[in-house]
Amino acid sequence: MYRTLRAAKFLVTGPILLAILLVIDLSTSGHWFKWAALGIGIAWIFSLFRVMRAVVLMGGLLALIAFLRKKKQDPAIHYPAQVEADLEPRALERRGGGQW
Repeated sequence: MYRTLRAAKFLVTGPILLAILLVIDLSTSGHWFKWAALGIGIAWIFSLFRVMRAVVLMGGLLALIAFLRKKKQDPAIHYPAQVEADLEPRALERRGGGQW
């Protein structure tokens, strides 16, 4: 989890670092900026994929929890009263009706 938080932080600090390096490159006469930009860009893409993977995993986990909670509270199949009575003889008695 700590790696994912660092990756999310780098998604913000990477472009800021790149801007600082651009200012330094413009103030000097070197041509080293393109290599630093390439390295930071590759690291930024890997960080983006790491954060996206964590978001997808968390979304799937939350969807599974919501599905299980809904399934526990509200069954997916609702039986009519007669079919329910055939399945369980005391079903209508609990509702206060029926011959049972």
